[in-house]
Amino acid sequence: MFDLLIYLMENRDRVVSKDDLIASVWNGRIVSESTLASRINAARRAIGDSGEAQKLIRTVARRGVRFIGDVRLEDEASGQVGTSGALADRQELMRASLTRPAIAVLPFVNASGEAEQEYFSDGISEDIITSLSKLRWFTVMARNSSFAYKGKAVPMRQIADELGVGYLLEGSVRKSGERVRITAQLNDAVTGNQLWAERYDRDLADVFAVQDEIAEAIVVAVEPQLLVAENVRAQRKAPENLDAWDLLMRALSHFWRVTQEDNAAAQALLEQAVALDPNYTQAHSVLAFSHTFGAQMGWQTAASAAQVAERAARVAVLGDSEDPWSHLALACAHIYRGRLDDALSAFDTALRLNPSFSLAHGCYGLVLCYYGRWREGSEAARRALQLSPRDPFGVIYFGVLAYAAFVACDYDEAILMSREAIRQRSDFAGAHRVLTAAAAMAGDIDLATVSLEELRRVQPSISMAWVEGQLPFRGEERMKFIFAMRRAGLT
Repeated sequence: MFDLLIYLMENRDRVVSKDDLIASVWNGRIVSESTLASRINAARRAIGDSGEAQKLIRTVARRGVRFIGDVRLEDEASGQVGTSGALADRQELMRASLTRPAIAVLPFVNASGEAEQEYFSDGISEDIITSLSKLRWFTVMARNSSFAYKGKAVPMRQIADELGVGYLLEGSVRKSGERVRITAQLNDAVTGNQLWAERYDRDLADVFAVQDEIAEAIVVAVEPQLLVAENVRAQRKAPENLDAWDLLMRALSHFWRVTQEDNAAAQALLEQAVALDPNYTQAHSVLAFSHTFGAQMGWQTAASAAQVAERAARVAVLGDSEDPWSHLALACAHIYRGRLDDALSAFDTALRLNPSFSLAHGCYGLVLCYYGRWREGSEAARRALQLSPRDPFGVIYFGVLAYAAFVACDYDEAILMSREAIRQRSDFAGAHRVLTAAAAMAGDIDLATVSLEELRRVQPSISMAWVEGQLPFRGEERMKFIFAMRRAGLT
């Protein structure tokens, strides 16, 4: 956003088109209309302007935008043109108004002292930049911008100011024989605090496989750390100063707690965020998913959840068709509309856009189980657990493993996985349903009876009519599940 504002000021003698902005500010990267609009709005807010007033940044219909304010550059000491002194303060103000955080991945240092290993350390950095760019939560500096600091001893704060970012990811690569050690650190460039650090030791049997694996592991670890840091910033703001990004961050802090009360609190904050910014893709995506998850947990009726979720998910996809979260949200909405073919297609898109998206892998596994494709469903759930072993939504993944075992007629395993899901979340209605059905099919009527009582406790609305009308199993799997619930005593 800082680069955008500077570019508009430097070209204040003309109307700047969308193509000009993409070529000069985003270095030719694909940028959605909603992202472009949100960044222009953020630039306006940073200088006290608005889309209604347009006192400084004016939109020219069908042509672009133009900076129309007076510009004066002053040096701290002389009052003449020049300066770096107030620059940091201006960047700090502007950074605070970003609609999403910005991060730069610095070239990893080749600590081996072997010139021929330079390609490997550079490859790690480039893979991380590519993978982070797929997440869409963050603005990621392009490779050429970050690599301008390669081999230079530049203070962290200076790099952050020059690039206009709030976070820096750096690291080193040390090779010894056929082993490699890679370290990575995520730093808050404003405070100088280290937010996260990790070390990875690997055998170099396949160089490119190791690069892919390490880049994926680092990105999966960094994403939640950035969101936590942004939530801390949002919590420090007074309620009257919250923008759409702040509201989203506060919502996520509730969303990841995975309780009925927190899910409702997240939805309320997300509704405020989309009211402030009706085209806010990420807020619409999380809002949609929160409703379908509420239906899965038995906290909301499937019909009402699906209606809200589909509406929000479609806004998200239209706003940013390259955002994997928006396709996850749409896929889950399709499930509760009974459109499993469409759900599979949307999941495929989400995972193509971000192959490391653990939540999409887990939910994808559930739909595969509904189709009877239990092996693939189990693999998807295990992949989700591998990517995010401490995921608060891990309860879903164990629930999918339970469904997969039930479809495979491995009722002992289904009981085991259901109990693990219930151990993590005692109110997980889906796991109680599978436990009840698996116990009945295994002939353990006593366990089925007890499980059914617990199911009725966490899902008072449960009935055979609900099972037949809401669970989207297909073919023989559907008949088997209905038979099992009847056998357990459900009416």
